[in-house]
Amino acid sequence: MFGGTELAALRAIVGDDGILQGASVERAYDCDAYTVDRSSPTAIALPSTTEQVSQLVQWCNSRNVAFTARGAGTGLSGGAMPALGGLVISTKRLNQILVIDIAGWRLLAQAGVVNAHVSRAVAAHGLHFAPDPSSQSVSTIGGNIAENSGGPHTLKYGVTAPHVLGCKLVLPNGEIVSIDRHEDSPDLLSLVIGAEGLLGIVTEAWLRLTPVPERVETVLISFSTIRDATETVAAIIGAGILPAALELMDRRILDAVRQAFGLEFPEATQSMLLVECDGDPVECKREIEQVFELAKAPIEARLAQSEEQRASFWMARKKGIGAMGRLAPTIVTHDGVIPPSKLPEMLEFVYEVAEQHQVGVANLFHAGDGNLHPCFYFDDREPGAVERVVNAGEAIMRRCIELGGSLTGEHGIGIEKLDMMPLMFSEADLEMQGWVRDAFNPTNLCNPCKVIPNQKGCIEHRRRWRGAAT
Repeated sequence: MFGGTELAALRAIVGDDGILQGASVERAYDCDAYTVDRSSPTAIALPSTTEQVSQLVQWCNSRNVAFTARGAGTGLSGGAMPALGGLVISTKRLNQILVIDIAGWRLLAQAGVVNAHVSRAVAAHGLHFAPDPSSQSVSTIGGNIAENSGGPHTLKYGVTAPHVLGCKLVLPNGEIVSIDRHEDSPDLLSLVIGAEGLLGIVTEAWLRLTPVPERVETVLISFSTIRDATETVAAIIGAGILPAALELMDRRILDAVRQAFGLEFPEATQSMLLVECDGDPVECKREIEQVFELAKAPIEARLAQSEEQRASFWMARKKGIGAMGRLAPTIVTHDGVIPPSKLPEMLEFVYEVAEQHQVGVANLFHAGDGNLHPCFYFDDREPGAVERVVNAGEAIMRRCIELGGSLTGEHGIGIEKLDMMPLMFSEADLEMQGWVRDAFNPTNLCNPCKVIPNQKGCIEHRRRWRGAAT
């Protein structure tokens, strides 16, 4: 714990109620939603301005204290875990929308603004913020930028990066800079987005707003096998249709959502697709009719007849992970990417790996762009359970790489996939990434031990994290 002099200095920056410390605080902030790796912070700071964030970072530098930015803690790869302890800088109080520029289709938000609140603020003007991670009702803009978050509508509208126009960044030395996109200068903004907090702390961001589609059609299609669903995905993409969303859920997810929220579906259902088309009314209607025609042996296909019914369809997808609490006390959600054409064989492999390692698995994911989310459910108090989950996850990630895919589509590397980076990048690639980090963060005090493997001072800690729930 920090001593009295240190606490007094921190409170002078953020106020008496802006510093949290103690056993309960350590427990609440020792991990994000990737709960099998934990490391306790020394204290939590709650700044309310960019200037306060800068002063906190300068204080950490002057005392060689590690610091980690944290938004809502919904990350799924350990990116907000305070790996070497130190100070967690929470953006919870940076929660203001500062400017709404309707004519310019843009908005300036602090990093702690909840994703869904951005769209809510401009809905009356027929605009919205397109990136929609499934955690959007609680996840915040700063975290979305750090992880370059995606979501169900990524297939058509893209991940976070193309929807960010500029940001204010507190560098790892405490300097405050503004970064914008300029055609005649290096694109540093794209370097910061998705850097998982290694290059500094984003405190404000200009966000691009998108017109609400003129028409939206949403359908739920039930199948008696998961292969029928994956082959339907391949047929839709192969026909040149670009849905706004194309999501797949297997029977285990559906059972959990039925238990938690009363979702109804035919008893023979083993998988379900949620397909959404939007845009020009005529084109939208044509696309959804094609989807019906391309469905492989569907049991049932239901087209939403109202906005309320559409919301109920989306509830099955958005609440799926939370509903899995009905199946087990601990969930680890993975995030590999493969070519969509490889979905049938990849899902069979996922189930085989889960059986081999004796862990439960359920699947719900962005099928249209091949972004898998195998969800392992287990009890981390059971001896050996965490190790089995880690080994199963690594087997699946290796297979994604073998099939021409990637380690992550939107959850990031963090701690979870740190050791697997050499599967995807050469030694020279990783060295170059290290140079970039060191150019911004030479002391490695800013979110240490993340993304880039073999960092000095982190090896012993990783030995404690890996395969050991505490």
